[in-house]
Amino acid sequence: MTGEELADMLDRLCPMHLMLNATGHVVEAGGTIRKLRPDRGVVGARFLDLFEVLRPRRIMSMEELLEAPDGRLHLRFRDSPQTSFKASLAPLGDGAVVNMSFGISLLDAVGQYGLSAADFAHTDLAIELLYLIEAKSAAMKASRNLNVRLQGAKIAAEEQAFTDTLTGLKNRRALDLILQRYLAASVPFALMHVDLDHFKAVNDTLGHAAGDHVLQEVARIMVDVTRSDDTVARVGGDEFVIVFPKLRDRKQLDAIAKRLIERLETPIGYNGEECRISGSMGTVLSDQQAGGEAGELLHAADLALYAAKHGGRAGHRFFDPSMTAPPAITSADPRGRMN
Repeated sequence: MTGEELADMLDRLCPMHLMLNATGHVVEAGGTIRKLRPDRGVVGARFLDLFEVLRPRRIMSMEELLEAPDGRLHLRFRDSPQTSFKASLAPLGDGAVVNMSFGISLLDAVGQYGLSAADFAHTDLAIELLYLIEAKSAAMKASRNLNVRLQGAKIAAEEQAFTDTLTGLKNRRALDLILQRYLAASVPFALMHVDLDHFKAVNDTLGHAAGDHVLQEVARIMVDVTRSDDTVARVGGDEFVIVFPKLRDRKQLDAIAKRLIERLETPIGYNGEECRISGSMGTVLSDQQAGGEAGELLHAADLALYAAKHGGRAGHRFFDPSMTAPPAITSADPRGRMN
C-alpha cells in the first residue's frame, strides 16, 4: 500500500487522525481535524505545538510520545477554543498515527465547530450520540413550546377570572386582591364607589343591549379619566369602584369626580337614540378606617355614595364618620338606590 493509499484510507475510516513524521511534525491530517483549525495550517505544524498533552504529563518530545503507555493520550488545543480530546497513538515506520475523538467534549465541539454526521466515521459512536442529542433537542424544544402554550393558557385563564367580560375592566375578585395587597403593604390609597344615575331608564326604554353599550362606554370613560396605575373595577350591574394608589388629596379627587360626572352626562348614542345617564360617587381614604379592612372601606365608600345619591344625584361626597347607616329607602328600588 502506498503512502497516498494509506492516507486516503485513514481519512475515510478516521477523519480525526494525524500522521506524524520522525520529528513529530504533522504530515497528513483527516478532514475533520483540518476543519477545526481552518485558519491555521495543521499540516506542517509540530504536534506538540498544536496540542498540550494533559496525560501522561511532562511529554515534550516525539520520543516521549512514542513511549506513552498503550499509546493513550489526553490532549487539548493550545490555542482557543481549547477543545479537549482523547487520542490513541500507534507507531508507523519512523513516525506515528494519532487517532483522536472528542470524548465528553463532543456536544460542545459540535456546537463550536458546526460539525455534522458527515464529519465522523460511519461506525463512530459519536454518530449515535449526535442522533440522541438531536432527538433530545427536538423533544426539549417541543416541551418548551408546550410549556409556553400552557403558560399562555394559564395566564389567559387567570386574566379571564379577574376580568369583567362585558367591559374588560377588573371584576370584584380582582378588586379584593388589589385592596388586600395595598393594605398588606401599607400603600395609601383612595377608594371611590361610582353608581350610575338613570341607568335603569335606559334598560327599560331601549333594552338591555343599549344598557350593555352604555356600560362599555362608561368603562372607556373611566379608564380615560383615571391614571394608568389606578384600578377601575365593575362590581355590580351599574356599580364601579376606582382605586387611586398614593392619592389622598381631596381637592384632586373631587376634581376627578367632577370631570367624570361631566363626561358621564354627555349623551351616549345607540341606534340613533340618545342614552342619558349621570353618576353619583362616594370616596373614602384608606386611613379613615381604623381597622383597615377592605370590607370596611368598601362599606364606608358605599355610605358616602348613598349620601351623594340622596343629596340630589350627580354628586360626589367624601366619607364622614357620622355616616353610620344607609339613608332610609325612598324609592321602589329595594337597595335604596334612586336610579
